[in-house]
Amino acid sequence: MKHSIRTVAIVSLSSGIIGEASVRFEVDIGLRRLEAYGLKVRFMPHALSGLEYVQAHPEKRAEDLLAAFRDPEIDMILCAIGGDDTYRLLPYLFDHGELAEAVTDKVFLGFSDTTVNHLMLHRAGLRTFYGQAFFSDVCELGPDMLPYTRQYFEELIATGGIREVRPSPVWYRERESFTPDQAGRALPPLPDTGFELLQGPPVFSGKILGGCIDTLYDFFSGERYADMPDLCRKYGLFPDAADWKGRILLLESSEEKPSPARYRRALEYLKETGVFGAVSGVLAGKPMDNTYAEEYKSLLKEVIADPGLPIVFNLNVGHGLPRCILPFGAEARVDAREQVIAFAP
Repeated sequence: MKHSIRTVAIVSLSSGIIGEASVRFEVDIGLRRLEAYGLKVRFMPHALSGLEYVQAHPEKRAEDLLAAFRDPEIDMILCAIGGDDTYRLLPYLFDHGELAEAVTDKVFLGFSDTTVNHLMLHRAGLRTFYGQAFFSDVCELGPDMLPYTRQYFEELIATGGIREVRPSPVWYRERESFTPDQAGRALPPLPDTGFELLQGPPVFSGKILGGCIDTLYDFFSGERYADMPDLCRKYGLFPDAADWKGRILLLESSEEKPSPARYRRALEYLKETGVFGAVSGVLAGKPMDNTYAEEYKSLLKEVIADPGLPIVFNLNVGHGLPRCILPFGAEARVDAREQVIAFAP
């Protein structure tokens, strides 16, 4: 898809937080911003049903996603927010080929637990976009969306794609309070240092795929949900080593700020799949609040244990603020010297 977005559908595929009365003022901020771009906004039927209903009805979440793909008027599917259990949509999307039948060429944007949805759509052959969400970014409580975040969101809705990504000159700590009195209060910026090449050649290419390392950890560990690893295996959700061949692996960490021990285990799980032996490079996001950044950098080099594999750290993507948007499935050329990731049309 390479044209401007006219109609945006908002889906709650993980958490149903945007349906809670306590955050209605934030949702209204985001809705006004989207409409100010001239966009028609459509909340899918169950997106605003609230935390309890959305958690209890994965089949309704799946219905909303399928309906958004089938609706010819919808150009973009924007995830409300992440969460932690969107894997429960798997039977409703794959048992009878429902997702493969419904998928059409639309922009799909989300991050965090939405990593699972990105890999579902990868299986269905759709290119997707990783890095932002409605509640997390469009509903930002400051006077506007964060400037760097807004830059990429505006490019995506104007063109249907992303041409290149460069690092943000600043980063922000997560807001400590999300009460109505915070509306209009800007976050203080802190100077950032750009893309950091940890090892390997500074220039490499491939199609980016991956997401939140906490979510990928749950693909293999039953700590959070005992049935998640079995379901992910049953539906072949994590790509095999052959599918990873020549791709670039994206990893970014969540607001849970995984301990170095947990981060190590996640990398070890990934290593066991053969992914590090297949990819052309690794991109790692700046952690939220920059927590454990030095530990994560050391662990990436230590666990991967292949000095020739390029690793670039400190991308402004995922849970750390601000956030760019990375196309999944488009050919990317990473140049750490020139501080740019360029994408083929």
